[in-house]
Amino acid sequence: MGDRFDLVIFDCDGVLVDSERVANEVFAGVLEEVCGLQFTLEDMFDTFVGHSRDQCLQKIEALIGEPPPPELDQRYQQDINRALAESVAAIDGIETVLEQLALPCCVASSGSHEKMQMTLGKTDLIRFFPGKIFSTSDVERGKPHPDIYLHAARTMGIDDPERCLVIEDSPIGVTGAVAAGMNVFGFAELMPAPRLHASGAHLVFERMHDLPDLIATHSPGSE
Repeated sequence: MGDRFDLVIFDCDGVLVDSERVANEVFAGVLEEVCGLQFTLEDMFDTFVGHSRDQCLQKIEALIGEPPPPELDQRYQQDINRALAESVAAIDGIETVLEQLALPCCVASSGSHEKMQMTLGKTDLIRFFPGKIFSTSDVERGKPHPDIYLHAARTMGIDDPERCLVIEDSPIGVTGAVAAGMNVFGFAELMPAPRLHASGAHLVFERMHDLPDLIATHSPGSE
């Protein structure tokens, strides 16, 4: 087996595409307009980042004490997708990383397939993941459960979770990947590093350009 990983699993939003700020700014505006809820961008990251659409809607229902207005889900998808289609960009350095990466890789995200097709397509990163894009909509339970990571690994032909490396930028994603028994690097460009460490990340880094060297110098199971 050697000292190298057999598979690298990337989250999408905030790891491959620079979408988190745009999406959460738009979503905050929609929540205030439709539900009367006011969130700062920091509040949005704390409350919603890493969660699926359905999980976000469940959180909103808990906050307002009743099912959210029917138009919220439509506005949630419509406004965010429009904003991302106009302004989404690749994370700085990720294209070089993917070009250099000699290991098999795939995507495992809480985002829908439609959203990933749009964001990865617009940034041209989709060419690195032909038939290797997985959504929590494919499994029974979303993050922080381990289902999506295990599903991605099995589909990619990897039976041993310890041979997998997951790149995540949210505490909920880190928690799920650790629960899957995988090695986890936390990407702290936007999320405070201590939160990723506290969620169980084995290593935290802030510059995507550093990832190839980090992978080369860390073996499965090492801290």
